[in-house]
Amino acid sequence: MTQSSLFDLHGKVAVVTGSSRGIGRAIAERLAEHGAKVVVSSRKPELCEKVAEGIRAKGGEAIVIPCHIAHKEQLRALVEGTLAHWGGIDILVCNAAVNPYFGPSAGIPDEAYDRIMNANVRSNFWLCNMVLPIMAERGGGSIIVISSIGGLRGSPWLAVYGLSKAADMQLVRNIAVEWGPKNIRANCIAPGLIRTDFARALWENPEFERKRAAETPLGRIGEPDEIAGAAVFLASQAASFMTGQTMVIDGGVTIGTPMSAE
Repeated sequence: MTQSSLFDLHGKVAVVTGSSRGIGRAIAERLAEHGAKVVVSSRKPELCEKVAEGIRAKGGEAIVIPCHIAHKEQLRALVEGTLAHWGGIDILVCNAAVNPYFGPSAGIPDEAYDRIMNANVRSNFWLCNMVLPIMAERGGGSIIVISSIGGLRGSPWLAVYGLSKAADMQLVRNIAVEWGPKNIRANCIAPGLIRTDFARALWENPEFERKRAAETPLGRIGEPDEIAGAAVFLASQAASFMTGQTMVIDGGVTIGTPMSAE
């Protein structure tokens, strides 16, 4: 294998949920840049089409299949639509997620708890189980779940979101053990605070952003494209012996506090 082929994704089909913006969009664009045929998917088809158009304009291949991840029949349509168009799935990126509640665990309404756990865990569980047999028939594949450092740390305002993201880490461990013999790898990426619309309530708060930057060894929050490279790695032959793991990409915030912030 030459160095240039390590990250080559030509001939691979990638499905990326929540890819109309933020981290999902950056991942879809970078997978296409490395040769993958990409399915751009989110609830809003018009936003997805803008992403797909951008990919095509740069010489990549992309189609749009809208999907609300909380609805099993829409997930099934996403899978079936991909198979009808490209005949298989080699890479699945479960990126779409929700967090309708900020606050302590004791105050969360049952409806918000159910929405978080169903969208962030059950939907990924459903989709992975739909795709895994398809990957096995093709001789292998890579599943990437976008988790969060919230799954590694306690939080007084993101507790249930963190619970769902910790569950995603266990999901990939289970998949890795069950499907490894079929040459299917499953890994998580756990970003720190990234400048996305999803996390806007955090980084648009000047006091919070200053505090987080001060607590982070790299001195800033992250950008969506700084997560995309890890997804390309995990999808490619460069990560062919890596499975069941969680890659933390957070500027160092979980490993220590700079002296200037202590």
